[in-house]
Amino acid sequence: MSVKIPNKTINCQNFINGEFTNGDGEKIKVVSPFNGSLIGEFSSSNRNLVNKAIDDAQIAQRLWADVPMKERTKVMFNFRNILIRDMDEIAHLKCSESGKNFDEGKAGLIKGIEVLEFAIALQNMDIGGRVEVSRGVSCEYRREPVGVVANITPFNFPAMVPMWTIPIALTLGNAYIWKPSEKTPLTSMKIASALKEAGLPNGLFQVLQGSKDTVEAIIDHPSVKAVGFVGSTKIAKAVYDRGTAAGKRVLALGGAKNHIVLLPDANPEMAGVGISDSFTGCAGQRCMAASVLLVVGNAKDTEKHIENIVARARSLKLGSDMGAIITKAQVTFLKEAIGKAEAAGAKILLDGRKAVAPAGMEEGNWIGPTILDNVQPGSEAATIELFGPIISIIRCIDISEAMKIENSVTYGNACSVFTSNGALAEKVIKMASTGMVGVNVGVPVPREPFSFGGVNASKFGHGDITGQHSLDFWSNIKKVTVKWEKQNDNNWMS
Repeated sequence: MSVKIPNKTINCQNFINGEFTNGDGEKIKVVSPFNGSLIGEFSSSNRNLVNKAIDDAQIAQRLWADVPMKERTKVMFNFRNILIRDMDEIAHLKCSESGKNFDEGKAGLIKGIEVLEFAIALQNMDIGGRVEVSRGVSCEYRREPVGVVANITPFNFPAMVPMWTIPIALTLGNAYIWKPSEKTPLTSMKIASALKEAGLPNGLFQVLQGSKDTVEAIIDHPSVKAVGFVGSTKIAKAVYDRGTAAGKRVLALGGAKNHIVLLPDANPEMAGVGISDSFTGCAGQRCMAASVLLVVGNAKDTEKHIENIVARARSLKLGSDMGAIITKAQVTFLKEAIGKAEAAGAKILLDGRKAVAPAGMEEGNWIGPTILDNVQPGSEAATIELFGPIISIIRCIDISEAMKIENSVTYGNACSVFTSNGALAEKVIKMASTGMVGVNVGVPVPREPFSFGGVNASKFGHGDITGQHSLDFWSNIKKVTVKWEKQNDNNWMS
Protein backbone atom coordinates (compact mmCIF):
# COMPACT_ATOMS: atom_id res chain seq x y z
CA MET A 1 0.00 0.00 0.00
CA SER A 2 1.40 3.42 -0.96
CA VAL A 3 1.70 6.05 1.74
CA LYS A 4 -0.97 8.75 1.80
CA ILE A 5 0.82 12.09 2.05
CA PRO A 6 -1.22 15.04 3.39
CA ASN A 7 -2.23 17.39 0.57
CA LYS A 8 -2.35 20.41 2.87
CA THR A 9 -0.15 21.86 5.59
CA ILE A 10 -1.11 20.63 9.06
CA ASN A 11 -0.79 22.98 12.03
CA CYS A 12 1.16 20.87 14.55
CA GLN A 13 0.16 22.06 18.01
CA ASN A 14 1.11 21.42 21.59
CA PHE A 15 -1.23 19.36 23.75
CA ILE A 16 -1.54 20.96 27.19
CA ASN A 17 -4.20 20.26 29.81
CA GLY A 18 -6.30 18.32 27.34
CA GLU A 19 -6.36 21.02 24.67
CA PHE A 20 -4.42 21.64 21.47
CA THR A 21 -2.70 25.03 21.56
CA ASN A 22 -0.07 26.81 19.49
CA GLY A 23 3.45 27.38 20.69
CA ASP A 24 4.90 30.84 21.08
CA GLY A 25 8.37 30.52 19.58
CA GLU A 26 10.01 30.23 16.17
CA LYS A 27 8.15 28.65 13.25
CA ILE A 28 9.47 25.30 12.07
CA LYS A 29 8.37 23.55 8.87
CA VAL A 30 7.77 19.82 8.41
CA VAL A 31 8.69 18.38 4.99
CA SER A 32 7.79 14.92 3.72
CA PRO A 33 10.89 12.87 2.80
CA PHE A 34 8.89 11.22 0.02
CA ASN A 35 8.37 14.22 -2.23
CA GLY A 36 9.74 17.27 -0.47
CA SER A 37 6.27 18.78 0.03
CA LEU A 38 5.40 20.94 3.02
CA ILE A 39 3.05 18.85 5.18
CA GLY A 40 3.20 20.64 8.52
CA GLU A 41 4.47 23.53 10.57
CA PHE A 42 4.52 24.49 14.23
CA SER A 43 5.67 27.16 16.64
CA SER A 44 8.26 26.07 19.20
CA SER A 45 7.51 26.12 22.91
CA ASN A 46 9.56 28.65 24.86
CA ARG A 47 10.69 28.26 28.47
CA ASN A 48 7.70 30.05 30.01
CA LEU A 49 5.24 27.80 28.21
CA VAL A 50 7.26 24.72 29.13
CA ASN A 51 7.32 25.74 32.78
CA LYS A 52 3.56 26.27 32.88
CA ALA A 53 2.85 22.92 31.22
CA ILE A 54 5.07 21.09 33.71
CA ASP A 55 3.64 22.95 36.70
CA ASP A 56 0.14 21.96 35.59
CA ALA A 57 1.29 18.36 35.07
CA GLN A 58 2.57 18.24 38.63
CA ILE A 59 -0.85 19.21 39.99
CA ALA A 60 -2.58 16.56 37.86
CA GLN A 61 -0.06 13.90 38.84
CA ARG A 62 -0.77 14.23 42.56
CA LEU A 63 -4.38 13.22 41.92
CA TRP A 64 -3.41 10.47 39.46
CA ALA A 65 -1.05 8.90 42.00
CA ASP A 66 -4.03 8.19 44.28
CA VAL A 67 -5.90 6.34 41.53
CA PRO A 68 -5.51 2.55 41.94
CA MET A 69 -3.46 0.91 39.22
CA LYS A 70 -6.41 -1.21 38.09
CA GLU A 71 -8.32 2.00 37.31
CA ARG A 72 -5.34 3.53 35.50
CA THR A 73 -5.10 0.46 33.30
CA LYS A 74 -8.74 0.89 32.24
CA VAL A 75 -7.64 4.10 30.50
CA MET A 76 -4.73 2.27 28.91
CA PHE A 77 -7.06 -0.46 27.67
CA ASN A 78 -9.27 2.16 26.03
CA PHE A 79 -6.13 3.73 24.54
CA ARG A 80 -5.17 0.38 23.03
CA ASN A 81 -8.54 -0.08 21.37
CA ILE A 82 -8.44 3.42 19.86
CA LEU A 83 -4.96 2.87 18.43
CA ILE A 84 -6.05 -0.41 16.86
CA ARG A 85 -9.15 1.27 15.42
CA ASP A 86 -7.12 4.13 13.92
CA MET A 87 -4.01 2.10 13.06
CA ASP A 88 -4.00 2.64 9.29
CA GLU A 89 -4.66 6.37 9.61
CA ILE A 90 -1.84 6.81 12.13
CA ALA A 91 0.52 4.64 10.06
CA HIS A 92 -0.03 6.74 6.94
CA LEU A 93 0.60 9.96 8.85
CA LYS A 94 3.74 8.75 10.59
CA CYS A 95 5.12 7.38 7.32
CA SER A 96 4.48 10.64 5.48
CA GLU A 97 6.69 12.56 7.91
CA SER A 98 9.37 9.92 8.64
CA GLY A 99 9.84 8.33 5.20
CA LYS A 100 8.86 4.77 6.12
CA ASN A 101 6.84 2.57 3.84
CA PHE A 102 3.34 1.70 5.02
CA ASP A 103 4.12 -1.79 6.32
CA GLU A 104 7.02 -0.45 8.40
CA GLY A 105 4.86 2.32 9.80
CA LYS A 106 2.16 -0.11 10.80
CA ALA A 107 4.66 -2.58 12.30
CA GLY A 108 6.17 0.14 14.47
CA LEU A 109 2.77 1.02 15.89
CA ILE A 110 2.03 -2.66 16.54
CA LYS A 111 5.27 -2.94 18.52
CA GLY A 112 4.23 0.12 20.51
CA ILE A 113 0.87 -1.50 21.26
CA GLU A 114 2.75 -4.56 22.49
CA VAL A 115 4.43 -2.39 25.12
CA LEU A 116 1.02 -0.92 25.96
CA GLU A 117 -0.30 -4.44 26.54
CA PHE A 118 2.63 -5.10 28.88
CA ALA A 119 1.71 -1.95 30.81
CA ILE A 120 -1.92 -3.07 31.06
CA ALA A 121 -0.71 -6.40 32.51
CA LEU A 122 1.25 -4.67 35.30
CA GLN A 123 -1.87 -4.69 37.48
CA ASN A 124 -1.50 -8.47 37.71
CA MET A 125 2.28 -8.85 37.34
CA ASP A 126 3.83 -6.23 39.61
CA ILE A 127 1.77 -6.46 42.79
CA GLY A 128 4.54 -6.13 45.37
CA GLY A 129 5.08 -8.64 48.13
CA ARG A 130 4.62 -9.02 51.87
CA VAL A 131 6.69 -11.46 53.90
CA GLU A 132 6.87 -12.18 57.62
CA VAL A 133 10.58 -11.66 58.13
CA SER A 134 10.61 -12.17 61.88
CA ARG A 135 8.02 -13.26 64.46
CA GLY A 136 5.36 -10.55 64.35
CA VAL A 137 7.32 -8.43 61.88
CA SER A 138 6.53 -8.10 58.17
CA CYS A 139 8.26 -6.36 55.28
CA GLU A 140 6.76 -5.37 51.96
CA TYR A 141 7.53 -3.12 49.01
CA ARG A 142 5.22 -0.68 47.29
CA ARG A 143 5.87 0.73 43.85
CA GLU A 144 5.16 4.44 43.72
CA PRO A 145 5.35 6.97 40.84
CA VAL A 146 8.34 9.23 40.39
CA GLY A 147 6.14 12.26 39.69
CA VAL A 148 6.56 14.24 36.48
CA VAL A 149 8.69 12.46 33.86
CA ALA A 150 9.81 13.56 30.42
CA ASN A 151 10.75 11.85 27.19
CA ILE A 152 12.54 13.21 24.11
CA THR A 153 12.04 11.02 21.04
CA PRO A 154 13.68 10.73 17.59
CA PHE A 155 12.34 11.13 14.05
CA ASN A 156 12.76 7.55 12.90
CA PHE A 157 9.97 5.99 14.99
CA PRO A 158 7.39 8.72 15.66
CA ALA A 159 4.97 6.29 17.34
CA MET A 160 6.93 3.23 18.48
CA VAL A 161 9.66 4.90 20.54
CA PRO A 162 7.29 7.17 22.50
CA MET A 163 5.00 4.16 22.97
CA TRP A 164 7.92 2.39 24.65
CA THR A 165 7.51 4.75 27.58
CA ILE A 166 4.09 6.47 27.55
CA PRO A 167 2.01 3.44 28.70
CA ILE A 168 4.43 2.27 31.38
CA ALA A 169 5.08 5.73 32.84
CA LEU A 170 1.37 6.63 32.97
CA THR A 171 0.26 3.24 34.31
CA LEU A 172 2.77 3.59 37.14
CA GLY A 173 1.12 6.87 38.13
CA ASN A 174 3.35 9.53 36.60
CA ALA A 175 2.54 12.62 34.55
CA TYR A 176 4.29 12.57 31.17
CA ILE A 177 5.94 15.39 29.22
CA TRP A 178 6.72 14.54 25.59
CA LYS A 179 8.97 16.47 23.21
CA PRO A 180 8.69 14.78 19.79
CA SER A 181 11.32 15.25 17.10
CA GLU A 182 10.87 18.54 15.27
CA LYS A 183 11.12 16.51 12.04
CA THR A 184 8.12 14.32 12.90
CA PRO A 185 5.61 16.14 15.12
CA LEU A 186 2.41 15.14 13.30
CA THR A 187 2.08 11.71 14.92
CA SER A 188 2.17 13.17 18.42
CA MET A 189 -1.17 14.89 17.85
CA LYS A 190 -2.83 11.56 16.97
CA ILE A 191 -1.46 9.88 20.11
CA ALA A 192 -2.56 12.83 22.25
CA SER A 193 -6.06 12.69 20.76
CA ALA A 194 -6.25 8.95 21.43
CA LEU A 195 -5.31 9.40 25.09
CA LYS A 196 -7.87 12.17 25.51
CA GLU A 197 -10.58 10.00 23.97
CA ALA A 198 -9.48 7.10 26.21
CA GLY A 199 -10.33 9.16 29.27
CA LEU A 200 -6.91 10.18 30.58
CA PRO A 201 -7.39 13.13 32.96
CA ASN A 202 -6.20 16.51 31.69
CA GLY A 203 -2.64 17.54 32.48
CA LEU A 204 -1.17 14.06 32.78
CA PHE A 205 0.02 13.98 29.17
CA GLN A 206 1.56 17.16 27.83
CA VAL A 207 3.08 17.45 24.34
CA LEU A 208 5.54 20.28 23.78
CA GLN A 209 6.69 20.89 20.21
CA GLY A 210 10.09 22.45 19.73
CA SER A 211 13.80 21.89 19.27
CA LYS A 212 16.94 22.22 21.41
CA ASP A 213 15.75 25.14 23.54
CA THR A 214 12.53 23.31 24.40
CA VAL A 215 14.46 20.18 25.38
CA GLU A 216 16.75 22.15 27.66
CA ALA A 217 13.81 23.92 29.31
CA ILE A 218 12.16 20.56 30.01
CA ILE A 219 15.30 19.02 31.47
CA ASP A 220 16.01 22.10 33.60
CA HIS A 221 12.57 22.25 35.24
CA PRO A 222 12.94 21.17 38.90
CA SER A 223 9.68 19.21 38.90
CA VAL A 224 10.86 16.84 36.14
CA LYS A 225 12.31 13.92 38.08
CA ALA A 226 13.21 11.50 35.27
CA VAL A 227 14.21 11.99 31.64
CA GLY A 228 14.21 9.43 28.84
CA PHE A 229 15.89 10.00 25.50
CA VAL A 230 16.51 8.10 22.25
CA GLY A 231 18.74 9.51 19.53
CA SER A 232 22.39 9.93 18.56
CA THR A 233 25.18 9.19 21.02
CA LYS A 234 26.37 12.81 20.95
CA ILE A 235 22.99 14.19 21.99
CA ALA A 236 22.31 11.29 24.37
CA LYS A 237 25.45 12.15 26.32
CA ALA A 238 24.53 15.85 26.36
CA VAL A 239 21.04 15.04 27.71
CA TYR A 240 22.51 12.65 30.28
CA ASP A 241 25.10 15.16 31.47
CA ARG A 242 22.60 18.01 31.74
CA GLY A 243 19.97 15.93 33.52
CA THR A 244 22.25 14.18 35.99
CA ALA A 245 24.02 17.45 36.80
CA ALA A 246 20.60 18.66 37.97
CA GLY A 247 20.17 15.55 40.13
CA LYS A 248 17.66 13.75 37.88
CA ARG A 249 17.60 10.14 36.83
CA VAL A 250 18.31 9.91 33.09
CA LEU A 251 18.22 7.02 30.65
CA ALA A 252 19.54 8.17 27.27
CA LEU A 253 19.88 5.67 24.44
CA GLY A 254 22.44 6.59 21.79
CA GLY A 255 23.69 5.38 18.43
CA ALA A 256 24.88 2.03 17.17
CA LYS A 257 27.20 0.23 14.80
CA ASN A 258 25.64 -3.22 14.78
CA HIS A 259 27.51 -6.27 13.52
CA ILE A 260 26.28 -9.52 12.01
CA VAL A 261 28.60 -12.53 12.08
CA LEU A 262 27.97 -14.74 9.03
CA LEU A 263 29.29 -18.30 9.27
CA PRO A 264 29.57 -20.63 6.24
CA ASP A 265 27.06 -23.13 7.66
CA ALA A 266 24.24 -20.58 7.85
CA ASN A 267 20.92 -21.38 6.22
CA PRO A 268 21.22 -19.55 2.86
CA GLU A 269 17.60 -18.43 2.70
CA MET A 270 17.46 -17.23 6.29
CA ALA A 271 20.77 -15.41 5.99
CA GLY A 272 20.06 -13.76 2.66
CA VAL A 273 16.69 -12.33 3.67
CA GLY A 274 17.56 -11.66 7.31
CA ILE A 275 20.77 -9.75 6.62
CA SER A 276 19.43 -7.80 3.66
CA ASP A 277 16.26 -6.77 5.47
CA SER A 278 18.28 -5.78 8.53
CA PHE A 279 20.29 -3.09 6.76
CA THR A 280 17.59 -1.96 4.32
CA GLY A 281 14.56 -1.96 6.61
CA CYS A 282 13.41 1.58 7.45
CA ALA A 283 16.07 2.62 4.89
CA GLY A 284 18.68 1.77 7.51
CA GLN A 285 17.41 4.56 9.76
CA ARG A 286 17.09 2.58 12.96
CA CYS A 287 19.46 1.85 15.80
CA MET A 288 18.99 -1.90 15.29
CA ALA A 289 20.02 -1.95 11.61
CA ALA A 290 23.01 -4.09 10.69
CA SER A 291 25.82 -1.95 9.33
CA VAL A 292 28.83 -4.32 9.40
CA LEU A 293 28.81 -7.89 8.10
CA LEU A 294 31.65 -10.00 9.49
CA VAL A 295 32.01 -12.86 6.98
CA VAL A 296 33.92 -15.78 8.50
CA GLY A 297 35.61 -18.33 6.25
CA ASN A 298 36.97 -18.48 2.72
CA ALA A 299 35.23 -16.91 -0.27
CA LYS A 300 34.31 -20.29 -1.78
CA ASP A 301 32.19 -21.22 1.27
CA THR A 302 30.59 -17.82 1.83
CA GLU A 303 30.04 -16.46 -1.68
CA LYS A 304 26.56 -18.01 -1.99
CA HIS A 305 25.48 -16.03 1.07
CA ILE A 306 26.83 -12.74 -0.31
CA GLU A 307 25.07 -13.37 -3.63
CA ASN A 308 21.76 -13.94 -1.84
CA ILE A 309 22.13 -10.74 0.18
CA VAL A 310 22.94 -8.71 -2.92
CA ALA A 311 20.06 -10.23 -4.89
CA ARG A 312 17.56 -9.54 -2.13
CA ALA A 313 18.71 -5.94 -1.68
CA ARG A 314 18.80 -5.28 -5.44
CA SER A 315 15.18 -6.47 -5.80
CA LEU A 316 13.82 -3.80 -3.47
CA LYS A 317 11.83 -0.98 -5.06
CA LEU A 318 12.21 2.50 -3.68
CA GLY A 319 8.98 3.99 -2.42
CA SER A 320 7.22 0.68 -1.83
CA ASP A 321 9.75 -1.87 -0.52
CA MET A 322 12.09 0.73 0.95
CA GLY A 323 11.27 4.22 2.13
CA ALA A 324 12.99 7.58 1.92
CA ILE A 325 15.81 9.23 3.86
CA ILE A 326 14.76 11.86 6.38
CA THR A 327 16.58 14.88 4.83
CA LYS A 328 18.47 15.84 1.69
CA ALA A 329 21.48 16.63 3.87
CA GLN A 330 21.52 13.03 5.10
CA VAL A 331 21.37 11.74 1.51
CA THR A 332 24.41 13.89 0.68
CA PHE A 333 26.22 12.55 3.76
CA LEU A 334 25.51 8.93 2.79
CA LYS A 335 26.66 9.42 -0.79
CA GLU A 336 29.87 11.03 0.44
CA ALA A 337 30.42 8.12 2.85
CA ILE A 338 30.12 5.64 -0.02
CA GLY A 339 32.63 7.66 -2.03
CA LYS A 340 35.08 7.73 0.89
CA ALA A 341 34.79 3.97 1.36
CA GLU A 342 35.46 3.35 -2.31
CA ALA A 343 38.47 5.66 -2.23
CA ALA A 344 39.77 3.72 0.79
CA GLY A 345 39.70 0.46 -1.19
CA ALA A 346 36.22 -0.94 -0.67
CA LYS A 347 34.60 -2.78 -3.56
CA ILE A 348 31.02 -1.71 -4.28
CA LEU A 349 28.81 -4.76 -4.87
CA LEU A 350 25.62 -2.67 -4.98
CA ASP A 351 25.65 1.11 -5.43
CA GLY A 352 22.65 2.92 -4.02
CA ARG A 353 23.79 6.22 -5.51
CA LYS A 354 22.59 4.95 -8.88
CA ALA A 355 19.05 4.21 -7.68
CA VAL A 356 16.23 6.04 -9.42
CA ALA A 357 13.59 7.92 -7.43
CA PRO A 358 10.01 6.66 -7.72
CA ALA A 359 7.91 8.36 -10.39
CA GLY A 360 6.42 11.60 -9.12
CA MET A 361 8.71 11.67 -6.09
CA GLU A 362 11.86 13.03 -7.71
CA GLU A 363 12.01 15.86 -5.14
CA GLY A 364 12.17 13.37 -2.29
CA ASN A 365 15.22 12.10 -0.43
CA TRP A 366 16.30 8.85 -2.05
CA ILE A 367 19.23 6.47 -2.00
CA GLY A 368 19.21 2.73 -2.70
CA PRO A 369 20.70 -0.20 -0.79
CA THR A 370 24.49 -0.19 -0.86
CA ILE A 371 26.84 -3.10 -0.16
CA LEU A 372 30.55 -2.44 0.35
CA ASP A 373 32.97 -5.38 0.27
CA ASN A 374 36.56 -5.71 1.53
CA VAL A 375 36.09 -2.88 4.02
CA GLN A 376 39.01 -2.55 6.40
CA PRO A 377 38.55 -2.72 10.18
CA GLY A 378 39.01 0.70 11.75
CA SER A 379 37.94 2.58 8.62
CA GLU A 380 35.09 5.11 8.68
CA ALA A 381 32.73 2.70 6.95
CA ALA A 382 33.48 0.13 9.65
CA THR A 383 33.21 2.35 12.71
CA ILE A 384 30.98 5.41 12.10
CA GLU A 385 27.19 5.21 12.39
CA LEU A 386 26.00 6.13 8.90
CA PHE A 387 22.25 5.73 9.53
CA GLY A 388 21.29 4.67 6.05
CA PRO A 389 20.87 1.51 3.90
CA ILE A 390 24.59 0.75 3.74
CA ILE A 391 26.35 -2.40 4.95
CA SER A 392 30.12 -2.92 5.07
CA ILE A 393 31.54 -6.42 4.60
CA ILE A 394 34.71 -7.31 6.48
CA ARG A 395 36.35 -10.66 5.71
CA CYS A 396 37.51 -12.62 8.80
CA ILE A 397 39.55 -15.79 9.23
CA ASP A 398 37.62 -17.07 12.27
CA ILE A 399 35.12 -16.10 14.96
CA SER A 400 37.83 -14.80 17.26
CA GLU A 401 38.93 -12.26 14.66
CA ALA A 402 35.32 -11.32 13.96
CA MET A 403 34.52 -10.73 17.62
CA LYS A 404 37.71 -8.78 18.16
CA ILE A 405 36.49 -6.37 15.48
CA GLU A 406 33.00 -6.27 17.00
CA ASN A 407 34.41 -5.55 20.46
CA SER A 408 36.61 -2.72 19.15
CA VAL A 409 33.69 -0.44 18.25
CA THR A 410 32.62 2.07 20.91
CA TYR A 411 28.91 1.32 20.53
CA GLY A 412 27.15 -1.69 22.07
CA ASN A 413 23.58 -1.93 20.86
CA ALA A 414 23.14 -5.21 18.97
CA CYS A 415 25.00 -8.13 17.40
CA SER A 416 23.66 -11.14 15.49
CA VAL A 417 25.07 -14.39 14.18
CA PHE A 418 23.79 -16.55 11.33
CA THR A 419 24.78 -20.19 11.76
CA SER A 420 23.38 -23.72 12.10
CA ASN A 421 25.80 -24.56 14.91
CA GLY A 422 24.53 -23.97 18.43
CA ALA A 423 27.98 -24.04 20.02
CA LEU A 424 29.31 -21.39 17.63
CA ALA A 425 26.22 -19.26 18.19
CA GLU A 426 26.77 -19.46 21.94
CA LYS A 427 30.37 -18.37 21.45
CA VAL A 428 29.22 -15.21 19.67
CA ILE A 429 26.56 -14.58 22.33
CA LYS A 430 29.16 -14.71 25.10
CA MET A 431 31.76 -12.63 23.27
CA ALA A 432 29.47 -9.89 21.92
CA SER A 433 29.91 -6.52 23.63
CA THR A 434 26.26 -5.53 23.17
CA GLY A 435 23.05 -5.34 25.13
CA MET A 436 21.04 -7.36 22.58
CA VAL A 437 22.11 -10.45 20.60
CA GLY A 438 20.32 -12.40 17.90
CA VAL A 439 20.79 -15.89 16.46
CA ASN A 440 19.56 -16.12 12.86
CA VAL A 441 17.66 -12.88 13.54
CA GLY A 442 18.84 -9.79 11.67
CA VAL A 443 17.07 -7.32 13.95
CA PRO A 444 17.22 -8.77 17.49
CA VAL A 445 14.62 -6.53 19.14
CA PRO A 446 13.36 -8.31 22.29
CA ARG A 447 9.63 -8.91 22.71
CA GLU A 448 7.89 -7.78 25.88
CA PRO A 449 8.44 -8.34 28.77
CA PHE A 450 12.11 -8.64 27.73
CA SER A 451 13.55 -5.16 27.71
CA PHE A 452 15.25 -3.01 25.09
CA GLY A 453 18.65 -1.42 25.65
CA GLY A 454 22.31 -1.48 24.71
CA VAL A 455 25.59 -0.95 26.55
CA ASN A 456 28.77 1.09 26.13
CA ALA A 457 28.27 4.27 24.05
CA SER A 458 24.78 3.11 23.06
CA LYS A 459 23.36 3.87 26.50
CA PHE A 460 23.90 6.45 29.23
CA GLY A 461 22.26 5.55 32.51
CA HIS A 462 21.14 2.31 34.12
CA GLY A 463 18.35 -0.13 33.34
CA ASP A 464 16.45 -0.45 30.08
CA ILE A 465 13.73 1.68 28.55
CA THR A 466 11.07 -1.04 28.10
CA GLY A 467 9.99 -4.29 29.70
CA GLN A 468 10.50 -5.54 33.21
CA HIS A 469 13.79 -3.70 33.61
CA SER A 470 12.17 -0.33 32.89
CA LEU A 471 9.86 -0.36 35.91
CA ASP A 472 12.44 0.82 38.41
CA PHE A 473 13.31 3.79 36.20
CA TRP A 474 9.74 5.07 36.00
CA SER A 475 8.92 4.43 39.67
CA ASN A 476 10.27 4.43 43.20
CA ILE A 477 10.24 1.46 45.55
CA LYS A 478 9.03 2.16 49.08
CA LYS A 479 9.98 -0.51 51.63
CA VAL A 480 7.62 -0.90 54.58
CA THR A 481 8.44 -2.75 57.81
CA VAL A 482 5.52 -3.32 60.24
CA LYS A 483 5.30 -4.61 63.80
CA TRP A 484 2.11 -4.48 65.88
CA GLU A 485 2.86 -6.49 69.04
CA LYS A 486 5.81 -6.99 71.32
CA GLN A 487 7.25 -10.47 70.96
CA ASN A 488 9.04 -12.60 73.52
CA ASP A 489 11.66 -13.63 70.97
CA ASN A 490 14.96 -11.94 71.65
CA ASN A 491 16.22 -11.13 68.17
CA TRP A 492 17.46 -7.94 66.55
CA MET A 493 14.05 -6.99 65.10
CA SER A 494 12.14 -7.47 68.33
